[in-house]
Amino acid sequence: MVTSDTLQYILEMYETILPSLLETLYMVFFSTLFATVIGLPLGIILVITDKGNLWEKPKLNKILSFIVNIMRSLPFIIMIIALFPLARLIVGTTIGSTAAIVPLSIAAAPFVARVVESSLREVDWGIIEASLSSGASTMQIIFMVMIPECLPSLILGITLTIINIIGYSAMAGAIGGGGLGDLAIRYGYQRFETDVLIATILVLFVLVEIIQCIGNYLAKKVDKR
Repeated sequence: MVTSDTLQYILEMYETILPSLLETLYMVFFSTLFATVIGLPLGIILVITDKGNLWEKPKLNKILSFIVNIMRSLPFIIMIIALFPLARLIVGTTIGSTAAIVPLSIAAAPFVARVVESSLREVDWGIIEASLSSGASTMQIIFMVMIPECLPSLILGITLTIINIIGYSAMAGAIGGGGLGDLAIRYGYQRFETDVLIATILVLFVLVEIIQCIGNYLAKKVDKR
């Protein structure tokens, strides 16, 4: 039988975790959106400018690839600190969930670019050649042939990106980014409230599992092979 003390404890835990969970969802949603807006065209350009591809520009390809590699090599904590001035310029502050969206988006964009690049390279070149011979333009081939052909792989890649952003958002809590990471540090580490720390880990685990299951379902749903 559940006692009143147990119910009170559950209610307090719920009221403690829910605001941080909503902050994390807020950060992850908009960071994924902005990272995709930046990373998707970047990944497409990395593919079509490669040697022998639709819009062959080897020098541009090498420059963009170098920039993506540099961005991916930076540890996220360092990137947050380096992007403080940009966050302040865009949102007016370096503290809180909204400010954390700026470095989260920029950190995830190169990852999205590589995911898109990898997915597009899986498309059979014979299909692209057939589209070229039928008179399709580069834009038509990209958006009506290449992306639809690799859509399951893209969905799985974006799912992986979302999960990575969740991890990034937890690290952002270490320097005032808000969310579940901030909650775990303030209560679980600084106040030694182990129950809050464990609850936070469980919530993150469940969140990742839900997102992965949704991504797997959508990928299978759109896979026409």
